[in-house]
Parts: sequence; structure tokens; C-alpha cells
Amino acid sequence: MEPTVIDVPEADRYEIRDGDRRLGLAAYQRRGDQVVFTHTEVDDDSEHSGLGSTLVRAALDDVRSKGGTVVPLCSFVRGWIQRHPEYQDLVATDR
Repeated sequence: MEPTVIDVPEADRYEIRDGDRRLGLAAYQRRGDQVVFTHTEVDDDSEHSGLGSTLVRAALDDVRSKGGTVVPLCSFVRGWIQRHPEYQDLVATDR
């Protein structure tokens, strides 16, 4: 099964899942239309590679689809955006 990413707003996080198994998460805080990413973690023991990238890309695509912006306090999210300049426009300029 291919991992899927879902927003779990009641837990303030995006999750990457393989069926019922959570493989990772990207925690956030919402501030209006801003999503402040605070922490990302993925399962090191998973047979899937690139989980962090899949998780962050899907989360950022979701924020973009809703017209929001992001504040990448999490170093993983910040580094991912730096390596993918096509996502720079999502970074809030008025933190």
C-alpha cells in the first residue's frame, strides 16, 4: 500500500499513514490562514523511503490549496522548502 497524507486538525498535525499505521507526523499550530509547522517526525524503521519529503510536500500542497501561508519553525520543513524553491511563495512574510 502506498502511504497517504491526511490532515488531522483535531490533533493539530498532518499524518502520513500506511493503512491504519501512522508512519510520521508534521505538527502545526494554526494562526488564521497561517500554518506554523513546529515539529516533524517519521518512523525510522519503516520500509518506505522519503517519508518526510512525501509528508511535507503533501502538507504544503494542502495549505496552498486552501490559500494559506506557512511559518516553518520546524528545521525539517524549513530545510525542505529551501531545497524546493517552488514552495518559497508559501512562506509568510509577516511572521
